[in-house]
Amino acid sequence: MAMKMDSLRKLFVHTLKDSYSAENQLIEALPKMAKAATSPELAQGFRTHLEQTKEHARRIERIFEAMGGSPAGVHCNGMEGLIKEGDEVASDKEADDDVRDAGLIGAAQKVEHYEIAAYGTVCAYAKLLGEDEALRLLHQSLEEEKQTDELLTQMAEGQINPQANQPTGQPQRSKN
Repeated sequence: MAMKMDSLRKLFVHTLKDSYSAENQLIEALPKMAKAATSPELAQGFRTHLEQTKEHARRIERIFEAMGGSPAGVHCNGMEGLIKEGDEVASDKEADDDVRDAGLIGAAQKVEHYEIAAYGTVCAYAKLLGEDEALRLLHQSLEEEKQTDELLTQMAEGQINPQANQPTGQPQRSKN
């Protein structure tokens, strides 16, 4: 059931529920991304971010506990679309391993940028609404999303994208 958006507080609650849905969808998707990655560092990065994502969901649950509500009830269509894009990359069995890894990083960075925008928005709302504890928790998640995006950039620029740029038939890195 749609909520009448007639106050910033209602928008804040709705946006938090949307973020909670996004985090839970990502919790389901990250193990598949880790399995599809051939770079051990990238696979480990996805596994590490899975644990971080679980903590992000728990933080939102804590905010709702403090407000006396439930984080359920909204489905994040944006995250659903981003995950579908990532699934397409992950399931392309004919792709070169290094190219697939580069595509997985691109898909993951789209997710991170989406989450950075979402957390930035709810942080702004929390600040205006005087929700200091929520702001502290949400800002922590925002900073972790930014760090994950930076790590993905470092992996892409430092190793994975250059290897994906090797002409077909060139020796590939070893897949330990």
